Amino acid sequence: MKPVAIFRHAKGEGPGYFATYLERHAIPSILIAVDAGEGIPRDARQFSGLAFMGGPMSVNDPLPWVAQSIELIRNAVRAGIPLLGHCLGGQLVSKALGGVVGANSCKEIGWGRVAVEDNEIAKTWLGDDLAGFESFHWHGETFSIPPGATRVLSGAHCVNQAFALGRHVGMQCHVEMTEEMVRRWCDLGRAEIDAAAASPAVTPREEILRDLEPRVAALNRIADRIYDRWREGLARN
Repeated sequence: MKPVAIFRHAKGEGPGYFATYLERHAIPSILIAVDAGEGIPRDARQFSGLAFMGGPMSVNDPLPWVAQSIELIRNAVRAGIPLLGHCLGGQLVSKALGGVVGANSCKEIGWGRVAVEDNEIAKTWLGDDLAGFESFHWHGETFSIPPGATRVLSGAHCVNQAFALGRHVGMQCHVEMTEEMVRRWCDLGRAEIDAAAASPAVTPREEILRDLEPRVAALNRIADRIYDRWREGLARN
């Protein structure tokens, strides 16, 4: 089986629980550290799937790797290689598929509930027994649902939390979090949290860290549902 390519755009925003999931299922992977200057491949057929992680930049920034990533995403769609986007990664997938990325109505940081949409595609990705869950958030921009895709998750402060199109899925929320990642982000982003404290969707640092172990464990179980469905579409040759 060809490896899953994982694209990291910031050192502190690696694959997290997604890497644990792949290892548990004996799925090979390769980390492409875009933040360290590693180049974007041209042909998605080298991989069984492509996963794009988060980052503090915007997909609208004039960064060479943004345009290259968008071309790779389109190449993957043509080749039938499944795409998985987390936050910035979801924005990249949306933009590549014809969506628009811009400022959200407010900054969203910390734990917040998302709802599972009442449609068959959402049930396919998340099951028919789940109305919603508490996810993790850290973003100021958001994506539109690209043409042909279906919204599968929504939120009170950011309507478009996830979309699916065939074997491809893009998320605004972060389901890949580990305890270590949450703590690290809170330490590195302390000033950002304080500066955005007036936002109704920003949680104080102390609240973000409260009951962290069970919260992350519950989120990992939700991630399993999404990743299980995504794994079904991986190229096997």
